Amino acid sequence: MIELFTDGASRGNPGPGGYGTILRAGAHYKELSQGFRKTTNNRMELLAVIAGLEALKKENQTVLVYSDSKYVVDAVEKGWLRSWLRIDFKGKKNADLWKRFVGIYSKHNVRFKWIRGHAGHPENERCDQLAVAAACSASLLIDRGFEAGLAGGN
Repeated sequence: MIELFTDGASRGNPGPGGYGTILRAGAHYKELSQGFRKTTNNRMELLAVIAGLEALKKENQTVLVYSDSKYVVDAVEKGWLRSWLRIDFKGKKNADLWKRFVGIYSKHNVRFKWIRGHAGHPENERCDQLAVAAACSASLLIDRGFEAGLAGGN
């Protein structure tokens, strides 16, 4: 099983933001992060999960995602995502990222576990550090979905 720890950060909402992701499988460990010049916290929380899943080299992996984002965890675990798919994400925020998520999520066996943020969970704390550092970096990318208005307003 692969453990995927994630966090997103935004300095302002919208504002500069970033994500941090840790992939762990046995002795294998990998950290990912990236910053964006204008985005939202929810987009970075979701993008952290997407980046982790996209980094997997093989399909059909069993993945346990640890996230402090109720937005992301509840969307999947409470079935909101299925409803959004039926309406093709019309009127839903972050539709561009949710569509990207569905594409990679469907290639794996993924479960989610919500964890309380800033509560001393070592990997969550590290992901937060990665996300904040990415948001503060000098090499911020353009969140094209957000800046082009494809995000549905958030």
